[in-house]
Amino acid sequence: MSDTTEAGPLKDYQARLITPFAVLGICTEEDWLTDIDYLPLDIPPLAPDNPLAEEVCRQLLAYQDDPTFVFDLSLHIAGTPHQKRVWEVIQQIPCGSTRSYADIACQLHSAPRAVGQACGANRLPIIVPCHRVIAKNGGLGGFMHASDGMPLNIKRWLLNHERV
Repeated sequence: MSDTTEAGPLKDYQARLITPFAVLGICTEEDWLTDIDYLPLDIPPLAPDNPLAEEVCRQLLAYQDDPTFVFDLSLHIAGTPHQKRVWEVIQQIPCGSTRSYADIACQLHSAPRAVGQACGANRLPIIVPCHRVIAKNGGLGGFMHASDGMPLNIKRWLLNHERV
C-alpha cells in the first residue's frame, strides 16, 4: 500500500525527512539529486533507500543545525535557460541575506514576475535558496506559487532560521 495525501498518492521518494517546517520528499536519480518537495508534516518519514539519499538527508540535517552549512551535492537542475540563470543568481545570495525579485530581474535584464515564476519552478529548494528572494518593499512576496498558507509559513521559518 502506498502513502497518499489529500491530493492523491505520493511520488516515489528515495527518502522523506521530517523537519520543523515540513516533511522533505527527496528524489534522486542515479548520482543526482533531482527534487526536494515540501510535504505536510503529517506525512510519515521514509528512511533513505540509497547512499545519495542518505547523504542528502545528512546535509539537510546539517543545514537545520547550522544555517551557514554549505551543501556539496551533485544536482540535476532541469529548467529553461532563463530559470537556470535565475537559480544561479539565487545560489549566490549569502545565508542571512535577501534580494528582491526586482533586483534579480534588473541584474538579468528580465522582469520581476519572470523571476518569481522561476523561483516557483525551483525543484531543489533550500539547496537553491529561493526563500531568500523577497518583495521589493521588504515583504515576503510569494513562495511555491502561493501568497499565503503553508508555503509562506515555510518561507518565514527558513528566513528566521538563517538570521545569524
